[in-house]
Amino acid sequence: MSQPNYAGNIIVSLANLPEFLRKPILQKRLSEFFSMSSEDKQEIINNALQAGPTIQFDRFSTLFKTWLEVLCNLSEEQRSIMFGAYITEIAGNPEKIILFNLDGILEIYLMLTDEQRSMISNTIKKITDSLDGESKKRISLVIPERAKKEIGI
Repeated sequence: MSQPNYAGNIIVSLANLPEFLRKPILQKRLSEFFSMSSEDKQEIINNALQAGPTIQFDRFSTLFKTWLEVLCNLSEEQRSIMFGAYITEIAGNPEKIILFNLDGILEIYLMLTDEQRSMISNTIKKITDSLDGESKKRISLVIPERAKKEIGI
């Protein structure tokens, strides 16, 4: 990457903050995301996918859980935009998710409330159902079977 990974640096910094600071900062950063251009959104997604596996998993898991909780407080449209951006990037470049601890990420998802899990899985199902055949195949190949069953895709 020719430019510094500012989004990745922010992600690493957020992961190290206590929740009372992390959550409001993450909420603000997410609200900024929705007003960005498509190119900036894609850069943020790429940087996050690059930075995620470099964060110690216990810190990553705390940050990821907070991110999911914040997303559950957003509108369905905003959740669709966010998850859609990640799913589209992963479908186009499945190798970007290989270094992630996907079983650990599923465990974080399972720690959410039933209502939160339902919101997230419904959003993800809508997005994956709308993918073309090749993209669905790519996503299916990189997502563990247990996760597909839990989310319903």
